[in-house]
Amino acid sequence: MKRERISQIAELLDKRGKLSLRQLGEYFPKVSLMTLRRDLFLLEEQGRIIRVRGGAMSVKDVQKTSGEPYVKKTTMHTDEKIEIAQKAAGLIDEGASIFIDAGTTALYLAKEMPDIPCNVFTNGLAVATELCKKKNVLVNLLGGPLIKDNLSTASSFSSIYFADTNFELAIISAAAFTPENGFSCGSQMEADLFKVICKKAKFTYMMLDSSKIGKIKPYTFARAEDINVLITDEAVPEGLKDSFKALDIVVM
Repeated sequence: MKRERISQIAELLDKRGKLSLRQLGEYFPKVSLMTLRRDLFLLEEQGRIIRVRGGAMSVKDVQKTSGEPYVKKTTMHTDEKIEIAQKAAGLIDEGASIFIDAGTTALYLAKEMPDIPCNVFTNGLAVATELCKKKNVLVNLLGGPLIKDNLSTASSFSSIYFADTNFELAIISAAAFTPENGFSCGSQMEADLFKVICKKAKFTYMMLDSSKIGKIKPYTFARAEDINVLITDEAVPEGLKDSFKALDIVVM
């Protein structure tokens, strides 16, 4: 019975992509939420699902649009990424024009975004594919060479592409941050793209989970003073939060 239920949960997640624990409870009304939570832990150990805050998502659903390195990053620090994505999604208003990057936190943001009329520019293939599931979101995918590790595009012509393109809000997920080196990433072309984006946007929101703090990637694309809002998780040291607030940056 238990084995059959676990198989049914895995099949449901493969079909639906993502389910909350409450939704699973509706499918299995005679099973306690505690038991269903244990089932999710077992399926995660088997590598069949990714647990996220309040539920789970299918590994196969991520693999449809993701290469192996991207899938691996998607399964790391999922609770923090979901927490950050939910905060960011709550800041998006109807009719907004936005840039969203290609990172795995950005993928969670694409999943959490409300299906409201808005215009989204992105350099992320997986992000664009996820957003296409929402009927009211207009998606614009930036062209250029494909960076396979994170399924992103970047181009030396980005500044030309965005010369007459208008968006109020840039939501970027940094790969690393230190107070000395700022926000950094692993691709020179992507760093150049983000510099253009930060200058172009009226407001820049930076998504940064606590695991990225204290790490340095080769290419810095922004400093603390270049952003307007820092969206992070509860594990970030209070002293670091205070240093951002001292610069009149909103910390969420």
